Amino acid sequence: MFFVPPSASYIGYINFSVISLLFCLMLVVAGVMETNLFGVVSERMLFVTKSERAVTIVLIVVTFFSSMLITNDVALITFVPLTISIFGSERKDRLILTVVLETIAANLGSMATPVGNPQNLYIYDYFSLTIGEFFGILMPTVILSVVMILIACFIGKNNAMRGDDNIDNEIKDKKKLALYIVLFIICMMTVLRILDYRITLGIVVLSAVIFDRKIFKKVDYFLLLTFVAFFVFVGNLRAIPEINSALGEMINGREFIFSVMASQIISNVPAAAMLSGFTDNAAALLMGVDVGGLGTPVASLASLISLKLYSKSKNSDMKKYLLVFTVMNIIFLGIFMLFCIFILGYR
Repeated sequence: MFFVPPSASYIGYINFSVISLLFCLMLVVAGVMETNLFGVVSERMLFVTKSERAVTIVLIVVTFFSSMLITNDVALITFVPLTISIFGSERKDRLILTVVLETIAANLGSMATPVGNPQNLYIYDYFSLTIGEFFGILMPTVILSVVMILIACFIGKNNAMRGDDNIDNEIKDKKKLALYIVLFIICMMTVLRILDYRITLGIVVLSAVIFDRKIFKKVDYFLLLTFVAFFVFVGNLRAIPEINSALGEMINGREFIFSVMASQIISNVPAAAMLSGFTDNAAALLMGVDVGGLGTPVASLASLISLKLYSKSKNSDMKKYLLVFTVMNIIFLGIFMLFCIFILGYR
């Protein structure tokens, strides 16, 4: 902003459709969480399990597929506390392994849909991708994700275990759940470009004001402001000819590698917003920031959520957690990078 003083042109930097839709999805998902739907579904599934491995598989599979619709961070906020309560401090090794694999599963599963994570939604809208183009880009890695996640579930000893026979969790407000399901469908209509984002914003906000005002407190406004800040940052970079030219030459032809590496340092959401202004290769950028969510704890904001939740658990062992997290993420990141470079041909 020092080099490009604030002006009316700043407004043009901001992608209001992405900000609005992300805000709507945050409201809707927070509303669904308040009804306890995810807790009920997961506990019903855990009821039939008889071993630690079976519990791990259920938790990871639920996290993987739910992250496609409720985002990776919300999936982890929902299921990591449940995992901690199930395994407790007496099953420390199984707890650490499961939380780490849930984190990886959330980051991989969320790449499958435009609404699975913020960077997908941003790139999908920024490059005006069709839903067919989006799925075509990511489907090979989604299939690989399923295979690798299931293989990883068989790591560790398999001790006997059974879910609670006295499950009494229920949906807290069925009418409110129905409302949020309808609002979620409306959001999906906007993602599919059937409905204008301004209409969706109006419907969602008005519904929340009338039926559930407290839900506004659940929105991650800092993430929304981070997006706005990066829109301004990237817009200003592009307004400086020397930087615009240098970054364009540096990234051109290396979008995948560059976005993976940038994600390791500044996280994949900011990396997507920053790099999008300097390339037309949407596929390589999308693949790079999604695969780049693996690796360091800061590569994905969702990974930091898991780390924070685990650190607050009873008798947490952060050294062991970080060791398992690092080893598993390096393995997954290495395999995915080799797959994308040598099989899919990204650079």
